[in-house]
Amino acid sequence: MGKGNRVAAVSVLLYASFASCVAQMIDPLLYEEQLLWVSGAQGQVNTYRIPLLTFTPKGSLLAFTEARKFSSSDVGAKFIAMRKSTDKGATWSPTTFIVNDGVTDDGLNLGSVVVDEEVGSVILIYTVCFHLYYCSPSSTMMVESMDDGDSWSHPRNLSVQLGVKSFSPGPGFGIQKRYDPAKGRLVVCGHGTIEGDGVFCILSDDHGRNWYNGAALKSIPYNQKKKAQDFNPDECQPVEMTDGSIVINVRNQNNYHCRCRVVVRSRDGGLSLPIDDLYFDYELIDPVVAAGALQKDGVMYFTNPSNEQHRVNLTLRWSLTDGKSWENKTVQIWAGPSGYSCITSLDTGSPEDRKYIFVIYEKGHRDYDETVSIAKIHLYGGW
Repeated sequence: MGKGNRVAAVSVLLYASFASCVAQMIDPLLYEEQLLWVSGAQGQVNTYRIPLLTFTPKGSLLAFTEARKFSSSDVGAKFIAMRKSTDKGATWSPTTFIVNDGVTDDGLNLGSVVVDEEVGSVILIYTVCFHLYYCSPSSTMMVESMDDGDSWSHPRNLSVQLGVKSFSPGPGFGIQKRYDPAKGRLVVCGHGTIEGDGVFCILSDDHGRNWYNGAALKSIPYNQKKKAQDFNPDECQPVEMTDGSIVINVRNQNNYHCRCRVVVRSRDGGLSLPIDDLYFDYELIDPVVAAGALQKDGVMYFTNPSNEQHRVNLTLRWSLTDGKSWENKTVQIWAGPSGYSCITSLDTGSPEDRKYIFVIYEKGHRDYDETVSIAKIHLYGGW
């Protein structure tokens, strides 16, 4: 082994040892929290739902949500709302509406945000006419920012490349592969319609210019009406592991096998989701909801309303074994009504940024769609 290789090997071992020590110290506490959106309290918006959160390559936080104009329903006209923080969540810009679908009966739905660190872009993938109640066909759409979220491109219809199909990304974040196989690839995963459901991924190998269809894990029976306990994977959150595989944490729509989460894995960069790598995580009980997941410094984090029946008790869990097991201790972020959530963290490697993760989630007193709130979690606050 050459000197350079020996140095590299020692560096990897030292980092692994450091990461292991740091992971053992994790004892999260809620550091601060603030409301970003309040339903019915701002302009022409009835309800804010489906929150997304990401850091940009320049270190800004971008928060997105569906701004539902006339009701709390999944269908109907909407904006995509955004707020930006350039000081790590301390202060936030006023709300801007970056997409407006007009007054359509079956408008847009979020969606996934994916950051391309190689070119410095932020990409939003969303769907229009997904529910097919009043319009057809469904379209997968994309807008992109090259200036840290300050301006956005005109919407592109990706159905020209992907074909006409009903695909609803996320909700959550997409990933850019950091490891082989397919290093640099953009991977966005989502789900299908109620009857044609399942986990589906779309992929881009040229920074979002061209997209193609990747993995498909279809519901059973597929494209047919479902019954209780049918296999019906739905909304999902992918994360990349250090071995280059993609682990996807999935909503178990019809409670097949358990009232818990489904976990699947792709080992070929999002091209396939073999059934051999599917399992049910019995520790992650779930009321059928979109959840948050994040891999940071060798630790897997997960948020959802931890309850078998109701969307209440937004809880943070963490795993030191890549999700194979979960620590007994948990952090209750909000005891009351709580819904969808998304997690992010600034990944600079600096000691300060190692300390925090950020959780955006739906929060209320009577109903979970009353507000969208962001919580800053200090990972070592209990020490």
